[in-house]
Amino acid sequence: MAISLFDPFTIRSITLKNRLTVSPMCQYSSIDGFANDWHLVHLGSRAVGGAGLIIMEATAVSPEGRITPDDMGIWKDEHIDFLKRITTFIESQGAVPAIQLAHAGRKASNSAPWKGGVALTSTEGAWQTLAPSAIPFNDKHPAPKAMTNDDIRQLLIDFRNATTRALQAGFKIIEIHAAHGYLINSFLSPLSNQRKDDYGGSFENRIRLLCEITEIIRTVLPKDYPLFVRISATDWVDGGWTIDDSVRLAAILKTKEVDLIDCSSGGNSTAQKIPVGPMYQTVFAERIKKETGILTGAVGMINTTEEAASIIQDEKADLVIMARQMLRDPYFALHAAKELSTDIKWPDQYLRAKR
Repeated sequence: MAISLFDPFTIRSITLKNRLTVSPMCQYSSIDGFANDWHLVHLGSRAVGGAGLIIMEATAVSPEGRITPDDMGIWKDEHIDFLKRITTFIESQGAVPAIQLAHAGRKASNSAPWKGGVALTSTEGAWQTLAPSAIPFNDKHPAPKAMTNDDIRQLLIDFRNATTRALQAGFKIIEIHAAHGYLINSFLSPLSNQRKDDYGGSFENRIRLLCEITEIIRTVLPKDYPLFVRISATDWVDGGWTIDDSVRLAAILKTKEVDLIDCSSGGNSTAQKIPVGPMYQTVFAERIKKETGILTGAVGMINTTEEAASIIQDEKADLVIMARQMLRDPYFALHAAKELSTDIKWPDQYLRAKR
């Protein structure tokens, strides 16, 4: 029997009511890392709209790990209370709250997109960025500091502490952000990692940091809670990280109690050439799933009910992770169910509009 977009899906002890997931999308709307009413309404409306899984945007594990001064954070205990308010509401609507833990690395210390999206100046509060090697992202970014072993040890502590806070805030799934040219991704790729120590050079060395982060998170994350990793499946640049590397990495992460690979791509090099089109990254999720047996999520230009349903029915991925279309239509899940002639629960307050 074919799998449906609206079939429940269980990962460890967590059951999602359907396969539709709200992708982590930066809102650049925080002050000092704090969530606020914008985030409550933004994520809460998509929970009302029927999505099974809601992933909080990239949330910085340290102040210097923010992309911009307006990023969400979870580096101090004071951040927990409002996040708890959000997760409580998400769960009240039958959805599962997840959080993406992140460090922006050499792409940190920028202004928000609608404020220019460029590197901050010293008068604007710029801070020292970190990376595997002192290679700037582009000629408009200052050179980052090559991380020392002490910096790496602190990063591991930051991810562990962020996970503890995320659990206290009520999140049920943790996703590690290892994509899009941010810190962990920049360690994976030979384009940005030219270290000569245990964290650079060979494939095994370049994946070491991510493996250590998964291991330290698993020391505090309950065994019955899922752990996801978002990767850039390819750099889209000759000589960079490839889909073959991603398949190899996914097989290793599976042995380290990672449950699902969220398959994105690009973001680590300005030389990338991406053939963007409908479902253009789904092929990565499909290959990783079939060659390693790990669960995968498909993301990238998935805009229609037909596209989303086909990904699940054809077993190309286990979750459909939607971004822009969820911005356009917070109630996408409710509308998709109607298109598929599937009866799903609506919020009681909206029942008068169901038919």
